[in-house]
Amino acid sequence: MEPRSPGENPGVLTLSTLCSNPPGHATIVTSCIRWPVTVCSQTNIPFLQNVLSNDQFLRGTVDTQFIDENPELFNLRPGQNRAQKLLHYLGHVMVNGPITPIPVKARPSPIDPVVPTVPLGDPPTGFRDILLREGPQGFAKAVRQHRGLLLMDTTFRDAHQSLLATRVRTHDLKKISPFVAHNFNNLFSIENWGGATFDVAMRFLYECPWQRLQELRELIPNIPFQMLLRGANAVGYTNYPDNSVFKFCEVAKENGMDIFRVFDSLNYLPNMLLGMEAAGQAGGVVEAAISYTGDVADPTRTKYTLEYYVQLAEELVKAGTHILCIKDMAGLLKPRASELLVGALRQRFPEMPIHIHTHDTSGAGVASMLACAAAGADIVDVAVDAMSGMTSQPSMGALVACTRGTSQDTGIQMEKVFDYSEYWEMARGLYAAFDCTATMKSGNADVYENEIPGGQYTNLHFQAHSMGLGNKFKQVKKAYVEANKLLGDLIKVTPSSKIVGDLAQFMVQNNLSRQEVEAMADELSFPLSVVEFLQGYIGIPYGGFPEPFRSKVLKDLPRIEGRPGASLPALDFQQLEKELRTRHQEEEITPEDVLSAAMYPKVFDEFKEFTATFGPVECLSTRLFLEGPKIAEEFEVELERGKTLHIKALALGDLNRAGQREVFFELNGQLRSILVKDTQAMKEMHFHPKVLKDIKGQIGAPMPGKVIDIKVEEGAKVDKGQPLCVLSAMKMETVVNSPVAGTVKKIYVKPDMNLEGDDLILEIE
Repeated sequence: MEPRSPGENPGVLTLSTLCSNPPGHATIVTSCIRWPVTVCSQTNIPFLQNVLSNDQFLRGTVDTQFIDENPELFNLRPGQNRAQKLLHYLGHVMVNGPITPIPVKARPSPIDPVVPTVPLGDPPTGFRDILLREGPQGFAKAVRQHRGLLLMDTTFRDAHQSLLATRVRTHDLKKISPFVAHNFNNLFSIENWGGATFDVAMRFLYECPWQRLQELRELIPNIPFQMLLRGANAVGYTNYPDNSVFKFCEVAKENGMDIFRVFDSLNYLPNMLLGMEAAGQAGGVVEAAISYTGDVADPTRTKYTLEYYVQLAEELVKAGTHILCIKDMAGLLKPRASELLVGALRQRFPEMPIHIHTHDTSGAGVASMLACAAAGADIVDVAVDAMSGMTSQPSMGALVACTRGTSQDTGIQMEKVFDYSEYWEMARGLYAAFDCTATMKSGNADVYENEIPGGQYTNLHFQAHSMGLGNKFKQVKKAYVEANKLLGDLIKVTPSSKIVGDLAQFMVQNNLSRQEVEAMADELSFPLSVVEFLQGYIGIPYGGFPEPFRSKVLKDLPRIEGRPGASLPALDFQQLEKELRTRHQEEEITPEDVLSAAMYPKVFDEFKEFTATFGPVECLSTRLFLEGPKIAEEFEVELERGKTLHIKALALGDLNRAGQREVFFELNGQLRSILVKDTQAMKEMHFHPKVLKDIKGQIGAPMPGKVIDIKVEEGAKVDKGQPLCVLSAMKMETVVNSPVAGTVKKIYVKPDMNLEGDDLILEIE
């Protein structure tokens, strides 16, 4: 920039006087002076975007020293090319169908849900205002002193985790959020994060779970947010270094989380205490949750008794929990048991807020929650009517109606519940391919026998379907009971419930009874989750590990004694961030990304690779995300405020010799085309050999799945029982072990290859 002459008055920059020069230069005009600025770019746009987003410029307080004083204006971000990437995604879906796994062949509804009218202005104050003003202890005191029954709405997490396989996208949650903020401000909380939503967001929806939390927090500032924290497992299926759990809670709180429901899948106290300490140190409200199983009203059930639950509650209250929760993850809490359990806890802890969570699988959920409220519970969990019942939570409308005019009145308007429910009734149609009603037409009281958690019920069915066991789901449920007995009668909630479910499907897949599994335990290739559980990777179950089953499965494998995370070295976050920046050089790496990679390293890497290829698919409507546009369909995609793409799908070309199809679009009035490989056509040109079961050395896939690891090479000598490869299907990993000793003759698979059942993996001679 040319120097200003002595005594020269500074010019004043205005937006209206910004203009452009030929590529490579920007010209800024002031009222007194004009100067060129060389920009190392093929276009002025990145530089001008930096100018237009500068606070000083926007305030109009700049002079001719503006550029000298703001060198960051030249930190030019490379173009993200989001539009082209989204066209690539849409073309891929139009040619090959959904990228996310679809368990049931059902198309999304062509009708988008209608958002009810939202009043202008800020939403009214809610319980979060009390929390921000009084802190966690004052908040808990206010909850206990509140007159009437308080409700937590699970619609944003556990309801769709239970009914729709956790597939609801941020796009549809954001649309209804302003209505919820304005009309449900007297909710105790909204559960919208944690549990399975964290990994499913990246793994199947290709969106950032942290971005979901940030965007919902902005739209709902007045209602506390609640998450499900799996104790020392954080939001994963295994233990993590202690500092990872602490850092995770700290960053979650910074991003808008308020209440941390902390539980452990085995009610293993050391794991729970770690999670409670992490949430409390982050400044969150600690809600320690006791996972419920059995039946405290049945004197023949002697393992998990009323005394067991009260003693565990004593330990959690001593540890400083702000709220005490009973987490009835399978909906086993009958009305009589509700009276006994909540009554005993209320008598023992008169000042402690009590929160009850259940599922409505049996159909008795509303009755049980009313019994809990009568016995002294302060808060119960519900889901809006269209997302309630069956494996979800009891109906919000039913609880609101049943308590109206009583001492338990919720203060929620029924008319608003109807409007809220109507939105979700229409939104649910978008997720028809994941809806449990495709196979389940009602709840089922057999849950009192199989004790399958509501959140697992639909996932277990979809897993069974993907493994070719969809017609044997009744057998899977019976095998679940037997698998639970094999493992010692566990508390069953993620991840322990997944372990029982993996073993049950393994038994059905291989046509094995409980007695056969026990007898052949030293020979079978058990799912990896089962082996790691017996090693002690998630903690010690109440009553100890089952013997001699454990010793037969593990043989000489190492065993962990005590709390698993205690023996793990601290995670070096700086080193991890450095590695991520090296691997994903074209993608921005945020502190939240580092936590995602710490929880799910492989899933995070795949997510980043996906977004680098296909762009921000979270901007697409759910129908477009799942099935793409129809030919001649016109639509808009808002990338961010002020940046909207106008797209029209024009045509789909014929298959060329390279197995590709050309897809034609109109983007903002310009013709664009994308070449897409037709994977189905390619598959038809390739036939994978099947295992010949009468040839002893041929090893086949025990189930359909993706090859995620090959542990041997051709020519290697292997022993009987040695791991050969690892397969994955719907988050279930299975190790394929060698049934014989010998030498690997030929390997027929590669990592990331998708296999059908009995596809040949390798030959041993």
